[in-house]
Amino acid sequence: MNRIVMFLGMCAILCNTSCKSKKEVKEEIVKYAVTTPLKVDTSFAKEFVSQIRSVRNIEIRALEKGYLQNIYVDEGRFVKKGQLLFRIMPTMYEAEVLKAVAESKVAGIELQNTKLLADKNVVSKNELSMSQAKLDAVNAELKLARIHLSFTEIRAPFDGTIDRIPLKLGSLVDEGQLLTSLSDNSQMFAYFNVSEPDYLDYQTNIKNRGSTKVNLLLANNLPLHYQGDVETIESEFNSETGNIAFRARFPNPDKLLKNGETGKVLMTVPLHNALVIPQKATYEIQDKKYVFVVDKNGLVKSRNITVSAQMPDLYIVSSGLAENDQILLEGVQNVKDDNKIMAAYIAPRQVVAQLRLKAE
Repeated sequence: MNRIVMFLGMCAILCNTSCKSKKEVKEEIVKYAVTTPLKVDTSFAKEFVSQIRSVRNIEIRALEKGYLQNIYVDEGRFVKKGQLLFRIMPTMYEAEVLKAVAESKVAGIELQNTKLLADKNVVSKNELSMSQAKLDAVNAELKLARIHLSFTEIRAPFDGTIDRIPLKLGSLVDEGQLLTSLSDNSQMFAYFNVSEPDYLDYQTNIKNRGSTKVNLLLANNLPLHYQGDVETIESEFNSETGNIAFRARFPNPDKLLKNGETGKVLMTVPLHNALVIPQKATYEIQDKKYVFVVDKNGLVKSRNITVSAQMPDLYIVSSGLAENDQILLEGVQNVKDDNKIMAAYIAPRQVVAQLRLKAE
């Protein structure tokens, strides 16, 4: 009998302990950190895909037909202005020059003889004029022959780097055929397209838009060490894309940039009274971004927001939030619409101070 009483007593104690434990767990409420958007004046770097071009890039073509006799440079070599690059076999053009020289001498002798006869009134003044005209014509032919001969030597029109040379020695070259390309890479142009809203912001907010200096992010996601300047904007928008082209000039003393490269121009865009929130306070559904807004009673509601720009750890919100809206900072994945939570408020400046980037 005593054993039964003891057993029943132990069961009662265990039951009482279990009920108390469940009650304590039930009464335990998790606190969630919340904050509000930070309203600040700041700026961010906006990326624009760009095409990089040499300040001067030309095709070097043959001006005369003939066999490629000499190649004096190699592909990828730097050449100076006036340096000899190619020679097309000049034999025929040398012969034309010699022929024109001989004809010029004959015409000169004829002019001298005609002048002597004209002085003695043996021939008319018209005969003398005809002889002079003949000499002038022959000299013009001589000059033209020498020009054709000079065209057999192709020289660099400016300092630059030689591109690929498709032809080999002995190749038959046609007039106008491509021999190589020459690029002046001392400075480079970066062309990038800007949307109409960005263009209008840039042009109408001149005082506050920041510097015309831009940076260049290369294809390996590393920045160029030198800043560039926005120099020109084209005169009209592309009717198909709605964009307008900007051109920035970058120094290239290290010859790192080459004609035809790609990159991203980073333009500093100032923002006034921007609403900034931490990226970790958001979640995404079908390419749309949401936050959980917490009302004064601790009730959680999801809200769609529009992000106009992003910085490391931060989003700039253009619509969907007000400055005084409290948003869930931690535990975004653990709550659902209409959940009730206990909020622990953290000031937005304190939140931003703990992130990698501090808004200014």
